[in-house]
Amino acid sequence: MRILIVEDEPSLARQLRQTLEGAGYAVDSAEDGEEGQFLGETESYDAVILDLGLPEVDGLTVLDRWRKAGHKMPVLVLTARDSWSDKVAGLDAGADDYLAKPFQSEELIARLRALIRRASGNASSELVAGDVRLDSRSGRVTLAGEPVKLTAQEYKLLSYLMHHKGKVVSRTELIEHIYDQDFDRDSNTIEVFITRIRKKLGADLITTIRGLGYSLDG
Repeated sequence: MRILIVEDEPSLARQLRQTLEGAGYAVDSAEDGEEGQFLGETESYDAVILDLGLPEVDGLTVLDRWRKAGHKMPVLVLTARDSWSDKVAGLDAGADDYLAKPFQSEELIARLRALIRRASGNASSELVAGDVRLDSRSGRVTLAGEPVKLTAQEYKLLSYLMHHKGKVVSRTELIEHIYDQDFDRDSNTIEVFITRIRKKLGADLITTIRGLGYSLDG
């Protein structure tokens, strides 16, 4: 899963990046509203963490512009402002959730997981495909009840496919959502990871749809 952080405070931005990368997310960041708006309009994100008090363009304006342009990615508004009017303004502008500074990293991650689940139509933190279960809270993957060890990138790819079970996901979409902005998109690593996952979890788990991409059913 790929997250955009729009935060102008360098120390907090670094902390957020480290926290999210430690939780297995691919992360891009922007230091002001103008750059953040551009990235949100031109890149694919599973969720955005957006500060309201940004230079160049404020967070509420950025969010309002995204929504008016039809960008539907979940947005978690992060701000030091704690009055009810600011919360209402953020939600009315199109925010999906609201978290005031200071905050606990565990709560931030939990809220992001919930936003991503809801956006993909999943109510539970445990995703199931046949005998495969993935717990997005613990990062644990099991096959018929037995734990299976995946690498970080294998887990990211499997998690994205399980969040979009039953849909055909293109190679380009996978690259856009499991790697950050600087990844070499001509790489063939997606095919390598698909092969490894099939070996660990079953050859029939992921179906290749020729010319279109991959589908995970069950």
